[in-house]
Amino acid sequence: MFDIGWSELLVIAIVAIVVVGPKELPRLMRTFGHYAGKLRHAASDFQRQFEAAMAESEVDAVRKNIDGIRSGLDQPVMLPKQESSPPASMGPPSMTPVPVETSSPKRAPTKSKAKPKTAAKRRKAPAKS
Repeated sequence: MFDIGWSELLVIAIVAIVVVGPKELPRLMRTFGHYAGKLRHAASDFQRQFEAAMAESEVDAVRKNIDGIRSGLDQPVMLPKQESSPPASMGPPSMTPVPVETSSPKRAPTKSKAKPKTAAKRRKAPAKS
């Protein structure tokens, strides 16, 4: 955050000795240390509260996700297939028409159209003139 090197610290110390004086310097450093400690304590307290609030919000988000998953587990995974209801003009369901098979019914065997040729039929009929 602050980039203070040894040379800057030496300049600050020399200015403090000149301005404050050597007699008052220990008390000034003690007071400065006291306020620096309070400032550091306030900063750590703020950081702790901020992290607690973030953790609580993350816990709430995770808790909501878990509740969403749990409510999803209560619902069936596969719903039964719903049959379509008949149109309103058809009447109550008990009066719905029964589907009829489209295949033709079996008939009794019939005689073939081709008749067996007999000797009488083989003769040619007399030609009319």
